Amino acid sequence: MKKATHQQTKEHNRNLVLKTIFDHEAISRAEIARLTQLTRATVSDLVNELLIEGLVEEVGLGSSMGGKSPILLSLRPASRYLIGLNLAQDKFIGAIVNLRGEIKETIEYPVQGEDGEQSLELVIRLLENLLATPWKPVVGIGVGTPGLISTRDGVILQAVNLAWKNLPLAHLIRERFSLPVSVLNDSQATAIGEFVYGGHLSEGNMVVVNVRHGVGAGILINGRLFQGDGSGAGEIGHVVVEENGLLCRCGKHGCLETLTSTSAVVRQAGLPGLDQVEAAFRAGDPRIGKIIQDAGTHLGSALAYLVGILNIHEIVLTGEMTRFGEPWLNAVQQAMQRSAFHLLARNTHLRIGSLDYQACILGASSFMLLDGYSLLFLNER
Repeated sequence: MKKATHQQTKEHNRNLVLKTIFDHEAISRAEIARLTQLTRATVSDLVNELLIEGLVEEVGLGSSMGGKSPILLSLRPASRYLIGLNLAQDKFIGAIVNLRGEIKETIEYPVQGEDGEQSLELVIRLLENLLATPWKPVVGIGVGTPGLISTRDGVILQAVNLAWKNLPLAHLIRERFSLPVSVLNDSQATAIGEFVYGGHLSEGNMVVVNVRHGVGAGILINGRLFQGDGSGAGEIGHVVVEENGLLCRCGKHGCLETLTSTSAVVRQAGLPGLDQVEAAFRAGDPRIGKIIQDAGTHLGSALAYLVGILNIHEIVLTGEMTRFGEPWLNAVQQAMQRSAFHLLARNTHLRIGSLDYQACILGASSFMLLDGYSLLFLNER
């Protein structure tokens, strides 16, 4: 193992200090040193650099512990901006986001059966329009997209809905706009968004299950995204749960998404779209109610495996199926409790996410900051 260079050590420490400031509304230099276990001199030097770069500001005095009151530091939200993209099933949504996760401007384009090349052109056009807004400087782009992604390389190995295969999306965007780019699965991005901006502690565990046209999960362990050895951890939608079941778009039969997704529900209901299904559900149609309950039951039975494998106490449900509210959530909860080992399931809290489509945008945009990238130290462009 090679020893880290002085520059690498400094960048690591700067990331550590910056993330510590990010995790707190206001914090003193002494508290940063305590939490990071860096020397006070190192923290002081790094903070001074961050102050000069405009990333951090002094915001007042903290409570005295008997001596001089400490000066509190806070992140300057408007000092840099990020772009987050949510390449959803029926529309591409992009937003400009400041360093505190506040969305400043949103642009969206409908997606109506574009092929792979057309979808890529739509992404480029969306980014061009976002970069033309007055929010400056933009220092990075995060993309949340359906499909199996090699996050390390920014390559989309396969995204069936978008007709992308082995697409080097990060490279193409970086080459076009000369900005750092990260690409990750939309369920993983959604998990980061819910974890960071949903009022959670900076260190902890959570599983976010995203149920829409497809089904996927994002897993946070000790506050870090867990992707597995091949970046595909959480790809539960294409696990076969019903042998000899319906043909899935992946080519297999009886995958979880053929029973629990919005497309499965719409197909079973025989209605034009999810809006019509919801209207019938709200009107008390018993047939539609049974379809929604069955979808929730199948999902809950599958979640029991996550409970047994991971034993993570907080599971958050997101995506378009959440529009069916408590009846659907209760069906998921009851099936999970029936199918999982009761000593584990009784401590598992299941709830619906609070950020809707914005969770993916916020997670994609913040991934670079939270996963150790040095992009926020770039010079303003």
